[in-house]
Amino acid sequence: MIMYVAPNELGLRQQNKVEKSQRIRIAARELFSKHGYESATLRQIAKRAHVGLGTVFNYAQDKRDLVFLIFNEELAAVTDNALRATHSHRPLLDQLVGIYKPYYEYYSKNPALSRILLKELTFYSEGKQAAIFQEIRERLISGIENAVQTAQQEGRIRSRAEARVVARHIFFVCSGAVRWWIASLRPDPHEVLTELRRLLELQINGLYPARSNRVNGIASAIPA
Repeated sequence: MIMYVAPNELGLRQQNKVEKSQRIRIAARELFSKHGYESATLRQIAKRAHVGLGTVFNYAQDKRDLVFLIFNEELAAVTDNALRATHSHRPLLDQLVGIYKPYYEYYSKNPALSRILLKELTFYSEGKQAAIFQEIRERLISGIENAVQTAQQEGRIRSRAEARVVARHIFFVCSGAVRWWIASLRPDPHEVLTELRRLLELQINGLYPARSNRVNGIASAIPA
């Protein structure tokens, strides 16, 4: 027997789900900030959100998954903003710094919560929110790949490596830089962008001192 659900009832159900999800996110954010990730419990979060513990499990598989329930929507918006930097023909170095600038600004707003996120995303592959997070990360890497590929096609850089491999290399360097920076007592997004530029410049210029070819002021990673 097929149950008929009126459109307005379906709308109310969906609205109720969205409201519960929002309350859970707010409660988790508040308790993680106040008590820390390790001390805050799912039961406390459910109580603060005025939902049953079972309802929390409808949205997050465990406490780690709950971290990404908090952040995924915001990370998606930050990634949208970051990828705008790829739609230009500026030097690749400037594009890459422009891509990561929104992330540093976002993480610096709440370093304590950002440390939780950056710690917990390591090996994060299972959970109700995992697929959403992985899609966001894939969009970032693909955006970097497109910027690299365009720079190769326009002759602004020279490299025999596949753009995808170069993009992953850049992503790994920047991910490590983010963790190094967020561990400081007062992470400043402006100071770290200068440091990030130095790291990326080294990566793009390579380590060939005399035989490097320079294109638009950036040395290629290929010996002449």
